[in-house]
Amino acid sequence: MYKAKFFQRIFALILLFTFFTSSLMVARADEGMWIFGNPPLKQLKEKYNFSPDQQWLDHARLSAVRFNNGSGAFVSANGLAITNHHIVRSTLAKLSTAERNILKTGFYAPTFADELKCPDLELNVLVGMENVTEKIGQVAKQASDAKGAEELRKAEIAKIEKESLEKTKLKSTVISLYEGGEYWLYQYKKYTDVRMVFAPEAQAAEFGGDFDNFTYPRYALDFSFVRVYENDKPAKIDHYYRWSTTGPKDNELIFVIGNPGSTDRLRTIAQIKYQRDVSNPFALKSLTRQRDKLVEYSALGQEQERRASDTISGLNNTLKRLNGQQEGLLTNKLMQQKIQEEQDLREKVAANPELKQLYGSAWDEMAAAYEKLSPMSKRIFYSSLSNSQLARLALTISQYVTEVKKPNGQRLPAFRDSNLESLKYQLLSPAPIYPDLEEVLLADRLQEIFEELGQDDPFVKATLNGRSPKDVAQQLISQTKLSDVNFRKSLLEGDLANLEKSGDPLLALALRIDPIIRELDKFARENFDGARVAAGEKVAKARFAVYGRRIAPDANFTLRFSYGVVKGHEVGTTLVPYKTTYGGLYDRAASFDNKAPFDLAPKLQANKSAVDLSVPMNFVYTADTIGGNSGSPVINQQGEIVGVNFDSNVHRFVSRYIYTEDRGRAMAVHSAGMLEALRKVYNAQALADELEGRK
Repeated sequence: MYKAKFFQRIFALILLFTFFTSSLMVARADEGMWIFGNPPLKQLKEKYNFSPDQQWLDHARLSAVRFNNGSGAFVSANGLAITNHHIVRSTLAKLSTAERNILKTGFYAPTFADELKCPDLELNVLVGMENVTEKIGQVAKQASDAKGAEELRKAEIAKIEKESLEKTKLKSTVISLYEGGEYWLYQYKKYTDVRMVFAPEAQAAEFGGDFDNFTYPRYALDFSFVRVYENDKPAKIDHYYRWSTTGPKDNELIFVIGNPGSTDRLRTIAQIKYQRDVSNPFALKSLTRQRDKLVEYSALGQEQERRASDTISGLNNTLKRLNGQQEGLLTNKLMQQKIQEEQDLREKVAANPELKQLYGSAWDEMAAAYEKLSPMSKRIFYSSLSNSQLARLALTISQYVTEVKKPNGQRLPAFRDSNLESLKYQLLSPAPIYPDLEEVLLADRLQEIFEELGQDDPFVKATLNGRSPKDVAQQLISQTKLSDVNFRKSLLEGDLANLEKSGDPLLALALRIDPIIRELDKFARENFDGARVAAGEKVAKARFAVYGRRIAPDANFTLRFSYGVVKGHEVGTTLVPYKTTYGGLYDRAASFDNKAPFDLAPKLQANKSAVDLSVPMNFVYTADTIGGNSGSPVINQQGEIVGVNFDSNVHRFVSRYIYTEDRGRAMAVHSAGMLEALRKVYNAQALADELEGRK
């Protein structure tokens, strides 16, 4: 399959078979998270009579930013960027202290001098794109088998990234689309001097708590602002979204520009079943345990609650979404739809002798790869100390000093030259680390892996050596020096011998478990990775040949845009409106006697008389989104920001696997509602003026 003939015939086949159509596989309604290199111009023209030109597309792309864990956008020429409150929640927690909890009280910097430096926040802007599929394919075809092809492919990717970094000085990453059907080089301008400008109280951003999470109608002020700096001055930004003071109308066409995290709509049934039967159950069980342990810790006191609240909030959100996805996979309706989609494609491939010869075996090969992986999945999942920040630091540092000595193309992906600067930025973060919390989390993780893997497992032996998890965790956390940034810096500048003689028990543990982790990684490389990528590439090429590129690639936390309309929906016999208002917020709080989690944030309570109750707060729309889109700007045809995406309703849980429009909706904070909050609730007049272009 790696013969030259294979690649020579691909493009001819694409031209020959794009006439095939399918109501199941051609993108439905407003489905699709599209890359800017392949915008759905035909669909937009046909359905909405809108044809964005290249200038519109470039401006939309260059105005968007990617945060560490979500999306955002520039909204002024002075480096001001908007995102969700929950995207910077961890940053607010890191900037808080026992004496000054800005996560609880909110924060506003009326001047540049008042803005707070974020300890480890990095923003990225996608400034360059290049399709490198053919270049990587030409290298991979030189191999005689799938394993060899994958090794050559990884080496070529590392080479492309390094050459781009050296030539442009931009953060350079090769991304895979369509399960290996395409490869693109993405070049990012990076900002690491990021400062906090504004955040409402957590209670205002998360009104209704977990009860209202993934529900609508909704009343959340889930937005915040940061500013990027260069040379200790606010960065001068050429591309940013102008602010709409009125926001969107019902049934108005809108676009969401952001970085959706992960979807699996194009994966095979074998891959989806693996998630349903193996990986999802592991994750749900482990994350629930971690959440419960943190809740137990937070009950010890107010300070413990402050330290744990951010992680608890994130875990609750993840668990609610993951449970919804798993419930969808366990329903016959969803699985039958996915089975029918795959069967439809396979039948079209089988009906053509040339396609059948090239791609007919792909699905069986994918299934065989996962059959080899499954018996080792439990060991791979639990051979990790990921709950503990200090343990993660120890392992990453020990791997760093080993990997950077290797040729760039032979390193683990996280340690390639193109990633090192961002990696070191995270490793040297001055954010506080709390030893008591670390000890609790590490002890529980050690207990968990002991229970799941048993005392004879190599990873368990290396971590516990016959001792109790509690005793091991207490010794490791109390004696490590990894909380000291300067100590971490000295380790990164040294070598393996420096680590070995440091005397740090966590580093010693990392050096013991690293060979085990690498052995498991080797198993995956030799028995799974190459076969999975080869089979995935075949499926992608088959799909291109049958359907063309009228289907968007799965999300992978890279910049995309989706489109749809502002629109409510029906639930049973009830009509849900497209927008909510401040009046609805105050009524909902009053209906629950202002008791948590429906209690009003203090500033919303104090300034009720000043607020125009008819101003919209949140709205919903049909555009295709998923986790990672949090913080994405919602813009109109004029390129103005009309809202910021922050959530979806429960009907969107299954959007990881299928797009739903009948009741599935994404949610945004309304641009007019944000101005109302800034001017009437938080007295942030200078910030509101900057958004409106008055400053």
